[in-house]
Amino acid sequence: MNEPTPNALLTAARAALADAPRERIGELQEGRRLLGIPRAARIVPRGTAWHLGVLLLTDDEVLATGDIVRSRAEVRRGFAAESQRRRAELAAAAARGGVPEGETVHIGWHRLDPARLERTSTPLAVRGGEVVVRWSTAGGYMPLARYLDERIELLRHPPERA
Repeated sequence: MNEPTPNALLTAARAALADAPRERIGELQEGRRLLGIPRAARIVPRGTAWHLGVLLLTDDEVLATGDIVRSRAEVRRGFAAESQRRRAELAAAAARGGVPEGETVHIGWHRLDPARLERTSTPLAVRGGEVVVRWSTAGGYMPLARYLDERIELLRHPPERA
């Protein structure tokens, strides 16, 4: 029996997710200068996707996740770490880009081509003739079909208090 192709698996996943909630995807645009004055960075919308762990599934593409930011208005405060400062800057950039406060937006994602999977592709790869997902850098590989089934179930029926 032939294994379903990655595109067939992703098409079936889209059908199963038709009425499931989506999340915003965006792209960070560093501020340009206007009359010599630098403008603040903002996150511009690039659509929506179903968030399936390490994958973002749009109507016609599959993306590898990057960073997830929750939009919040910019406020002045001290930070114990530079990473906290950067997260606050990204949250403010999301608000400047029009993401409603409290909503999440995915940035730093990249497109995957399921038709051209190579051994080094992340997080999708082909191992032993089967399309697999590497669900974490420390984790192993899982068959794409099983991964999609589990993630769709979690998205449609999240655990209590999740």
